[in-house]
Amino acid sequence: MELQTLLLFSLASISLNLVPGPDVIYIVSNTMRGKMRSGIQAALGLGVGYLGHTMAAVLGLSALILNSALLFSIVKYLGAAYLLYLGISSIRNCIKGKSQLIDSSTLENTSNVFKQGVIVSVLNPKVALFFLSFLPQFVDVAAGDVTTQLLVLGVVFSVLATVINLMYAMLGNFVFGNPKMTGYAKAIEGVSGGLLVALSAKIAMTQR
Repeated sequence: MELQTLLLFSLASISLNLVPGPDVIYIVSNTMRGKMRSGIQAALGLGVGYLGHTMAAVLGLSALILNSALLFSIVKYLGAAYLLYLGISSIRNCIKGKSQLIDSSTLENTSNVFKQGVIVSVLNPKVALFFLSFLPQFVDVAAGDVTTQLLVLGVVFSVLATVINLMYAMLGNFVFGNPKMTGYAKAIEGVSGGLLVALSAKIAMTQR
């Protein structure tokens, strides 16, 4: 895997994880209800879940590539279409002033936030779909050792996601108490949407 590819993947991962979504709502809600410690436990629990999705994606996609390059290409382009959908949705939310971060839902109390975070992440089908859609876009089949490539990408994404989630956990109260947060969420969501659309276009015009 080329360093340029890994840097592009890291940039895309950071941009995507900065967007306030359901995971951020879960983390910050725990921070506000049980102080910073609960938010950190929630973030770490979600991180373990991401690693679980990484292993599932690595095993499934590796087997697919070994058995059929055509099927892998189909999965890759379907994944690109899904990323395009996510990008357009983010841009629409930005334009309409709607942000997933502004959520009034409450969470049930639990004495083990870390365990709950793992369960929430592992049992979320949208996370699995995202991993299957996102990781293949940065795999170079011609470079060989696809399993290692997928594993490296998955671990990098999981680590970056967890670091950003920990930042939200530590800044949760400030973030939600800041009246300028709505504007921040809109801006980040718009930028991320544009990135996803551009990535989808790049995939559509590139043959590997």
